[in-house]
Amino acid sequence: MGPGGNRGWLLRLVIAFSFAQGAVSMARPAVSYRALALGADERAIGVIAGVYALLPLFAAVPLGRRTDHGRCAPLLPAGVVLISGGCALSGLAGSLWAMAVWSGVMGLGHLCFVIGAQSLVARQSAPHEQDRNFGHFTIGASLGQLVGPIAAGALIGGPDRAGSSALALLVAGAGAAVAFTSLWRIEHRRTASTSRTGAGDRVPVHRILRARGVPAGILISLSVLSATDILTAYLPVVGEHRGIDPSVIGLLLSLRAAATIACRLVLTPLLRLLGRTALLTVTCLLAAVLCAGVAVPVPVWALALMLAALGFCLGVGQPLSMTTVVQAAPEDARSTALALRLTGNRLGQVAAPATAGLVAGVAGVAAPFVMLGALLLLSSGVALRAPAQPAAGEGAREVRPPRARRRSEA
Repeated sequence: MGPGGNRGWLLRLVIAFSFAQGAVSMARPAVSYRALALGADERAIGVIAGVYALLPLFAAVPLGRRTDHGRCAPLLPAGVVLISGGCALSGLAGSLWAMAVWSGVMGLGHLCFVIGAQSLVARQSAPHEQDRNFGHFTIGASLGQLVGPIAAGALIGGPDRAGSSALALLVAGAGAAVAFTSLWRIEHRRTASTSRTGAGDRVPVHRILRARGVPAGILISLSVLSATDILTAYLPVVGEHRGIDPSVIGLLLSLRAAATIACRLVLTPLLRLLGRTALLTVTCLLAAVLCAGVAVPVPVWALALMLAALGFCLGVGQPLSMTTVVQAAPEDARSTALALRLTGNRLGQVAAPATAGLVAGVAGVAAPFVMLGALLLLSSGVALRAPAQPAAGEGAREVRPPRARRRSEA
């Protein structure tokens, strides 16, 4: 079955991604609570959150190179194994350094799964389906981000925070393993065969990065993911300081994820209404204001409204940055381009939490959200200046469908 054919593979990929992301989204706040129970301060939380992205930082491009000239599917079960093991072993760890190590294993597993899954979507989607299919694919992430924090909040509580957070991590590991059930024969034989026979000279990384649209897509994705990541890791710390119960924090994080799902369900009409450039610019600008607003000590209901609006705005950046990067990159280096985008994400996940930990230690736990606001403001400016479509002759192959579709994305 060629690209754009039977969409059963996409539904199964969304289901698998929901379980894998749900496990990670459940584990991240559980790691923070368990670290706090073991005596970690704000700086240590930032370091542990940063290690989650450290191993993937060095593995992304080699994995992308392999996927460009090979199959995508083997990365998916490998990622599930690493996520499941990282979650469970984080729950069994009795020291902060061990938690940091297993957090890194979890991050490596997430990277393997995401590179394989994104490459699968790019390879098995027709060009005019990519915005929609990437939007649907990222609904899987949002579903996981919706359920994971609620489950974590339900399990973590009481006087024994170390024990309850360990239980949450073990449950997350078991939940990740469920993703196996949706991965059987998910890659079409024709696209897998094409990827193997099409192997040629590797496109240099500098040529991919010079393609118009690729740097902008990387920065926007980095900013949006950093915002999501620091919200997940630091909202529990904010809750501790403001006296908000972990179950309420879990509901707030899930509300943010639900708003992101709502955004991606209406992404196609929003693109028709505003176009890709305007939509990215406006949502990054609004997200910058809302992120900074989280730093203000407001009532819980006001925080909930801000997080809902923030979740809607953050829902735009990831799928559209994927399409931007895929369509800007040379055809035989799309997986590598997506891996470079993920490398940017992981750079943000290493630098942003570590910087957030330093900022929180000096200026208070709400200060990292002001830092995120500044980063998103920069991204809105980059989105405004980015081309509506890749320029021909800069390593990008024009893959636009008919004129009607071009007008909808102009």
